Amino acid sequence: MSSKKKVLITFLGNINYDTRCKNLYDNFSANKFDVEFLGFDWMTDGFSETHGDVSIFKLKKGFLSLSFYLKFIWHIKLKLLNTKASIIFAEDIYTLPFAVIFGKLKRAKIYYDSRELFGYLAGLKEKKIKQAFWKLTEKFFIKKADYVMVTGPMDGEFLKKEYGIKNLILLRNLPRYYKSELKLDLHSHLQIDKTKKIILYQGVLLKGRGIEKIYAVLNELSDHVFVIAGGGEYEEYYKKLAAEMDVNDKVFFLGKLTQEDLPKITASVDIGVSLIENLSISYYHALPNKLFEYIMADVPVIVSDLPQMKEIVDKYDVGFAVDIDNKAELIDALKKLADDTHLYESKKQNCHIASQELNWEKEVTNLLKTLT
Repeated sequence: MSSKKKVLITFLGNINYDTRCKNLYDNFSANKFDVEFLGFDWMTDGFSETHGDVSIFKLKKGFLSLSFYLKFIWHIKLKLLNTKASIIFAEDIYTLPFAVIFGKLKRAKIYYDSRELFGYLAGLKEKKIKQAFWKLTEKFFIKKADYVMVTGPMDGEFLKKEYGIKNLILLRNLPRYYKSELKLDLHSHLQIDKTKKIILYQGVLLKGRGIEKIYAVLNELSDHVFVIAGGGEYEEYYKKLAAEMDVNDKVFFLGKLTQEDLPKITASVDIGVSLIENLSISYYHALPNKLFEYIMADVPVIVSDLPQMKEIVDKYDVGFAVDIDNKAELIDALKKLADDTHLYESKKQNCHIASQELNWEKEVTNLLKTLT
């Protein structure tokens, strides 16, 4: 019988497209834990289920989504009833109730990953009943978790005040330390003129991520194109919007990429953007993984002047934090990085230096201490 501690990670998503889950899984494995992952996928075309240490079940969303939720509930209950894990991670609000109910029955240690303020998501602003439901769910179950992980200090302070909890672990969305030897020549791959600067957005395609803000300035930037690496429910929306805003010839969609392929793209661009709009408390607190992935790839950034992103950009001097509602300010930042070679190289070098501190290996140590 194995003497290794057993860890189960549960997530309503696919580990192959989620850096945080992948980093957790790989790190636990490297630290001699016996680790399993249970996930779900309903968005990847041609996806086939996987079973074993990494189990990912296929879901399908219909008009009422009843079968979606029933299948999700069935598989997570079955896994939790049969697991021998003494440590269980709920990687989102959707898995939290099940991890708490079944984990406590088995006397397992429960970790809740509050990667967003789920009760305050921008996408729920117009869905008051659903928003109220998730707020109540989190309020009840978050206090049952042994530890709550947060992606930024402001989220931690908010949860302390909101729920009176103290068992917090700061685990920012930092990438593993690497310097990619492989780069994809995007100019050749996408048949882009070699003189054009490439602006990159990477991540899930949702409203409020500033994609329209880049569309709105592209026709005033003759030397720039915009590459979007990611998929999601709004992919078709943004494709149609590019045509409507007459920037179709300057916008390129790469679709959803695996964790192995994405770094080759990131390292090959000129500017990374994370222009999150202030649509909710969750968005206001934003400290997304894409910011740190750009820095790790030595790519200067332009971000919204929201407090946590601005603090990182200013502290390490890796780009610009701008008022995204000020079109002239956004254009000015993009032009500075394109036209001032000395400035650009300075920001690039600062990214390289910052990446030696802003990496997963250093960040995860506080979490690992609680697992022993």
